[in-house]
Parts: sequence; C-alpha cells; structure tokens
Amino acid sequence: MRALRYAIDEAVASIWRGRQGGLLSTITIALALFVLGGFLLVTSNLQRLSAAWASAAEISVYLHDEVTAGDRAAIDAALAASPLVAAREWVPKEEALKRFKQTFGDLGTAIGSAGENPLPASYEVRVRAGSDSRRSLQALADSLRRMAGVSDVRYDWQWMDRLQAAINVIRGVGLVLGSILAVAAALTVANVVRLALYSRRDELEIMQLVGAPEVYIRGPFVMEGILQGGTGAVLALAGLLAGYFAIRARYLVPLASTIDLASIRFLPPGLCLGVVLGGILVGCVGGLMAARRSSRALTSP
Repeated sequence: MRALRYAIDEAVASIWRGRQGGLLSTITIALALFVLGGFLLVTSNLQRLSAAWASAAEISVYLHDEVTAGDRAAIDAALAASPLVAAREWVPKEEALKRFKQTFGDLGTAIGSAGENPLPASYEVRVRAGSDSRRSLQALADSLRRMAGVSDVRYDWQWMDRLQAAINVIRGVGLVLGSILAVAAALTVANVVRLALYSRRDELEIMQLVGAPEVYIRGPFVMEGILQGGTGAVLALAGLLAGYFAIRARYLVPLASTIDLASIRFLPPGLCLGVVLGGILVGCVGGLMAARRSSRALTSP
C-alpha cells in the first residue's frame, strides 16, 4: 500500500509538471476510445433493431390488376397451407393507396390526384421467426412467384441480410481503426512518460544507488500511464453520452413512428466498464514501455 500510495502521488505530480504532454496523451486515448465506442454504439443499436425487425418479418405478395377470383383463392389457400405463415392480410388497391397517403403525406396526395390508382393489391404475410423458416423462405417466395396472378414477391429478410452485412463491415472497420488509434495512444503515452523520466534522471539515479526497490522507481511511470488512460476513457464515454443524447433528440425522436426508440440505447454498463478498462490497459502499456527502458536510460552516459 505504501508503494502504491507513493506511485500515485508521484504520478499525479509528474502529470501536473508535464501537463501539456499529459493532456496530449490523454486526448489521444480519449479519441481512440471515442472512435471505437462510437462504432460499438452504432453496431449494437443496429443489431437490436435488426433483431426486432427480424421477429416481425413479412412477405409482400403483389398481384396483377387483372387477377381473377380463382387465382386469388389459390394464392390464399397456398398461404394458409404453408407452415411458415403466421398470419396474412388481404390489402386491396384502395387500402394500399390509403396507407400510402397516410405514410407519405404530400406524395400520396399527388399520386391520388393522378387519376388511376397505380398501387397493386397485395397480401401482407407475417412469417414465423426461426432458422428453419429462414432457410425455407426463399422456396416459399419462389413458389408464390410462379402462381397465376402474382406480379412480384418481396420479403423483409432480403434487406435484413444486407443490413447484417453492413453491420459486420462497420464493426470490422471500427475495430481496425480503434486498434490503430489505441497503438498510437500507447506510443504517445510512452513518449510523454519517457520525457518525465528524463526530467527526473538525477533523482532516480540516486534512488538506484541507495538500493530503492524497482517498484518505487518504475511504479510512478506505470501509474502515470494508467491515470492518463483512465481519464481518457472517462472523457471518451462522456463525449459518447453527450453525442448519443444530442443525436437521439435531433434525429431519432422525429422518427419515433418509424423506429422503436426503446431499442435505441446507450452502451450497456458492462461495455462501458470495458471501455474504461481498455483505456487503463492502453495507458498501462504505454507506461510499461517507458518503464522498461528506465534502467537503460539511467545507466547511459
């Protein structure tokens, strides 16, 4: 405990003496973790939205205008017999136009004033969630496309696959960019701590001559990196939290009718703790990189 208290006191004093360099390394760590945390925040929310949308996946079966009653009855029977279908709803052309006007406002009015209703009648089909239905969904869509009276079949999971691919790409880019910035932050911390080491070179040489333990010589430099890393991580989380509430209020609240705002959340506590520990680890690595060379630096002429 005495060595730990000594390391903390000396680290705080060293940070204050070299506050300009310490501020640079702290900001570098904060920037690295802010970028990484931002990517994690975006991908985690997209993942939750994707899961919510997948649980409510639908198939839209669009019909030709000249579809006969027999064709429609055959389509309805095929949907009723499929084990993948949880529910189905017949949407006539008039209802489709009404929904379009409610959703798109002025654009819907323009379409309605054009004369003939251009929107097709359709079946809105709710499918059962699960891996088995997912593998069979393409077969169901293909069979429906081949039926008389069917113009086209669209299903939500087609663009959900694209969304999941985009999430994976965003997560990968974030990890790569965050790792590069973390390495740069560790090197910055190491250089700042090394400058503090050289400024106390005479004092540390005397401590070595009198036989001071290595923990008293190197400990303050490692602690300096840890404090800088922890401070940078807290600053990164504060910046992410401020950005999250600003974007939520400015861009997401107006879209409350389109997306479920309950699915949009900040990073969970465990991930926030991981960000803080990551900042401490980056600072600790930088401090160790400088402390490893302390003996060599002190013995060199």
